[in-house]
Parts: sequence; C-alpha cells; structure tokens
Amino acid sequence: MAIRPPASTAAYRGPRDPIRVVPLREEFGPIAPAPIPAPSLAYRGGPLLTAVQIFTFFWGDGWQGQPQAGLMAQIIGFFDYVVTSPLIDQLAEYGVAGSKIGHGANLGATPIAGTLGPSVDDSAIQQLIQQEISTNPAVPQPTPSSLYFLFAPPGVTVSLGGSSSCTTFCGYHNDINRQIFYAVMPYPDCTGCMGALTALDAITSTTSHELCEAITDPIPGQGWYDDSNGEIGDICAWKTKRLGAYAVQLEWSNHAGRCI
Repeated sequence: MAIRPPASTAAYRGPRDPIRVVPLREEFGPIAPAPIPAPSLAYRGGPLLTAVQIFTFFWGDGWQGQPQAGLMAQIIGFFDYVVTSPLIDQLAEYGVAGSKIGHGANLGATPIAGTLGPSVDDSAIQQLIQQEISTNPAVPQPTPSSLYFLFAPPGVTVSLGGSSSCTTFCGYHNDINRQIFYAVMPYPDCTGCMGALTALDAITSTTSHELCEAITDPIPGQGWYDDSNGEIGDICAWKTKRLGAYAVQLEWSNHAGRCI
C-alpha cells in the first residue's frame, strides 16, 4: 500500500520518502483505486540487500506461553526456509551492476522479556533495536545486508506516524539513519490482518511481503519503487501462494509484467 499525504488516509514519515506498509485486506480496509498507470518498478540508485541476513526479536512476555511459543518456533523455521527459497530466486531480476541479489541466511532469534502496554510506537521499537545491537552479544552487528525483524505479541497495537496496526496496516519496514534496516510484524489478531488464514499463514504472508520489499527497497523509495503503485509487494498485496509448507505473498515481476 502506498502511503499518501494525510488527505488520502495515510501519512508520510517526513519529506524524504514514504514508509511502506502491508495494508489491511481490502474487504476490511480502504480500497485503493486501480493502479494507473500499469505497475513498473524503477531503480532509484539506493542500496539493496544482496544476501539478506535476518535476525529476529520476539518482544514481550506474550511470546512465552503456548500457543505463541510454538508459533515463535514456526516463524524461525519459516526464516530458515525462505532465505534460500524460490521466493528469493524471483528477486534476482532486481539485481543491478555490482549488486546481485541472491540467497541469504537466518542468523537466529532472541526473545526480549517485558510487559508491554496496549500499544507501542515505532520510535520505541527503533530504540529497542539499537539498544539490543549495542548491548546484547547474541545480536549480530549490522552489515549492508542485515535485516532485523521484530514481532509484537498478541494484544499489542503498533503505532506508526499516527496510524496503527489492525486499523490501517498489518506490517511495515523502515530504516534507522539509512544504516539499520528493520521490519515490524504486529500480531494479526484482527480480521483485517488475518481474513480466513491461520495465524501462521497470515504471519508468513505478511512477513514475505516485507522481506521482499526490504531486500529490493531497504531505504523506502530509494531502491526499486513505483511512484503510483509503491514497492514490489504493495502491487500484489494479499495475493498468496503455497511455497513449501508456507503461505507467501506473490510479488511483482517487471520481467513477467504480473504478480508471480
């Protein structure tokens, strides 16, 4: 979903570039107009995550009990699989001279204990990620291909620029000072972010959307981007397929001229 100025129900993070989000399913949120003109991603010269290195934070005590602890293990298994999967192979067409996109690695995960309130803002998430990188020896230091995922527990709303999860969006990716790349996955405990999917399928679908966008456009709007239609995943939001044991989102292919 392309983030628009306030007049069209969304917000910018600032004058530099827009944050990208996974919108609510169309039947539960505002329906965007048909893409005009036809989608075509253009490279803006920014960095790409050529061999994505994923590390994951599960924030909050809500991940400690069942069924969330089991779901946490399944999410880690998804990352183990997806970084060398055909989904990453699809992204090779977006490689540029000196920056070929290939397989990555899942470097692990860590739970972060804490009792969270009913909502948490993106500013607090940025602070937490930077603190963990600085103080936790288990957390790998950032590299040009690092991508940190943060999963919020059930019952916690994530806020971003005046918008909130389960009201406007189901996930997003962003950068901290153009050096640390991260994605935020609120728990899909609402119909607008789950639909008829299971919790795991809703999470892996949204996560694959943000993963592919972060690889091809880690500084939002500076990598592969379309002014009218957004990023690689925005064009194909909520169109899913099975890949191995997982549900993933289709992604836009310039070469094919469609979501694949």
